[in-house]
Amino acid sequence: MPLPAPDDLASTVLRGDFADDAAWAAVRAAIDAADGHGHATYVSDPRFTDVSVPDLIDEESAADEDDRLTYVFLADVTTLTDPSFPLLAVDLHDEPGRTFRVPARWYPEVSANLSIANADFADFADAADDAGWFRGWGDAD
Repeated sequence: MPLPAPDDLASTVLRGDFADDAAWAAVRAAIDAADGHGHATYVSDPRFTDVSVPDLIDEESAADEDDRLTYVFLADVTTLTDPSFPLLAVDLHDEPGRTFRVPARWYPEVSANLSIANADFADFADAADDAGWFRGWGDAD
């Protein structure tokens, strides 16, 4: 079964941690508040509980080519417990398994640019800091 596809010009935000429903709601609210536009298709399916990056790659490899995603944003335990709600961006196409973290406030910038192919996954991953976090272009907060 393929990963759920996003709505048009949105990205899939996949819930992988189901320990705290309030935290999941807070992540969604933070993403939605970041710029007020619908850049996310939220997927909360218990079959993805504790999903790993290799699991996501395997899932996509088994899907029909037309159903494959090129990237996904995973809301894992780190996302749901850190106050900046850093989603784990996962490349599923060009460099499967390559990741970077993106705090919710920067999610719309990343999602919008990936959705319209204005930037590639590698552009954001290469701009991540030494800890593997993308925090905007040239901003350090």
